[in-house]
Amino acid sequence: MTTIIIIVILALIFEFINGFHDTANAIAMSVSTKALSPRFAVIYAGVLNFFGALVSQAVAKSIGGKIADPFQIENGLLIVIAALIAAIFWNLFTWYFGIPSSSSHTLIGSVAGAVIFGSGLGSINWEGFTDIIKALLISPFLAFGVGFILMKVLAIIFKNANPTRATRSFRGFQVIASGLAAFSHGGNDGQKTMGIIVFALVAGGFQATLDVPFWVQVTCAATIGVGTMIGGMRIIKTVAKKIFKVKPINGFAADLSSFVVLQGATMLGLPVSTTHVSSSSILGVGSAKRFRGVNWGVAIRIVTTWVLTLPISALIAGLVIFVIKLFV
Repeated sequence: MTTIIIIVILALIFEFINGFHDTANAIAMSVSTKALSPRFAVIYAGVLNFFGALVSQAVAKSIGGKIADPFQIENGLLIVIAALIAAIFWNLFTWYFGIPSSSSHTLIGSVAGAVIFGSGLGSINWEGFTDIIKALLISPFLAFGVGFILMKVLAIIFKNANPTRATRSFRGFQVIASGLAAFSHGGNDGQKTMGIIVFALVAGGFQATLDVPFWVQVTCAATIGVGTMIGGMRIIKTVAKKIFKVKPINGFAADLSSFVVLQGATMLGLPVSTTHVSSSSILGVGSAKRFRGVNWGVAIRIVTTWVLTLPISALIAGLVIFVIKLFV
């Protein structure tokens, strides 16, 4: 029981950092266009993160059962502890040094590495793990495409609209769209930590299914919401301004695109990077507006994250496994 308590504490620390690190991206566009004030925006995002994390269990079950089988794995609790320590360390390291990273890539890489080094290469469920990797890879391109198409359609529909009236209207629409994006962020990101806790509960013999207990849902949802409220003010001002000059219609298109991709992934039980989906949606919208006006360094950072985060977090998890075994 002591080990499970330690795992839950580590999982909630990771969940808080996830909210602190990532999920304010959902409402950054609304602040950039002044549709929302920064103070209200982080509260708005935090509340919707909370409710979004409660509506489904599909992503949690994927994290809990697709990377490895918690019913059969050896050293299951040790693996979860190592994965969470590695994920927390890498998230804090990249945050402190300003290295672009995704909490989703970090967690999935850490779990895979902990399984490989803690139970053997054969313990990885390669079919399920490959499905997750495909979702992580495809979702940014899909978000880019949805953002590009939606912005083109809006530009055609509102080509002759009064600029002042259109700006005022789209600020209102953007508040709704950013709320939907925050809801879907909570739905996908919030469930990942739930899945890790369920993995530990099953591996430790505390439950016999991959269903997420209600106390796990509520605790994780509340933690990611609080993390968003506390950490959002630090990162909310950076996302949109780093890519291109945003108007309310652009923000609406980007937020709605993020919601469509994230909510679709959540319904399919596919964990994706909310950071990459948000950034790619903004890139798609910016490209539709003016291709040369986009800061393509963001796309380079996404690729860099892909190359570095998964293997590095896996190796860190392996090192943690090695150190723990020395003292156990």
